[in-house]
Amino acid sequence: MGCAHPPCAFRGGVGGVTHTNGFKQPQSPTAPETPSLISLVESLLFVADEPVEPAKLAEALARPLAEVEEAVNGLAADYQQHNRGLRVQRRQGRVQLVTNPAAAQAVEDFLNLDLSTRLSGPALETLAIIAYRQPATRAQVEAVRGVDCSGVLRKLLQLGLIEEVDRLDAPGRPIRYGVTDLFLQHFGLTSLEELPALPPEEADALHAAAALAEAEEHTSHEP
Repeated sequence: MGCAHPPCAFRGGVGGVTHTNGFKQPQSPTAPETPSLISLVESLLFVADEPVEPAKLAEALARPLAEVEEAVNGLAADYQQHNRGLRVQRRQGRVQLVTNPAAAQAVEDFLNLDLSTRLSGPALETLAIIAYRQPATRAQVEAVRGVDCSGVLRKLLQLGLIEEVDRLDAPGRPIRYGVTDLFLQHFGLTSLEELPALPPEEADALHAAAALAEAEEHTSHEP
């Protein structure tokens, strides 16, 4: 005798999918959510192994530069507002993701780093001169400090805190130095604009000494 009722439908099984006559009914595929421009910019900055020009991001995403710049600013504001573990660092027209300066100690401990214990007073002074005056030659640094700085400069280069930027258009073509992204990250800065302002008299003395050394370099050969 046949059943007087229609086949029994039941709910359950894997994932709560409705089954009828024991057969699993296919689900409609869920379309992946389209990432926002901010999300896309964040992804590109995350995989970049060096600072990137916003124009390059715009080219990769086929979006107007103004929109990408706005997205970068939005990402930076979001990190800052929610005190995230990352920050957007801007330097020389390029951007990159760096760790939150507040987490510097934790990062150094995790990576077994401790730059502060490896930096002497003369090294910190030399680093400060370059940071405020950059790009600066060895002679310009020595004009401010009053002592030979060749050894200190070598040490800072080895630590990756300064780098050779270019050469001065003067006899001997002396090297000009600038600070690196590692310098900014270690001292909790996202740009050189965040350096503490120098008292006027110190700033004047710094620039006067460096200017005098630069004038001398144009008329002599750096040893």
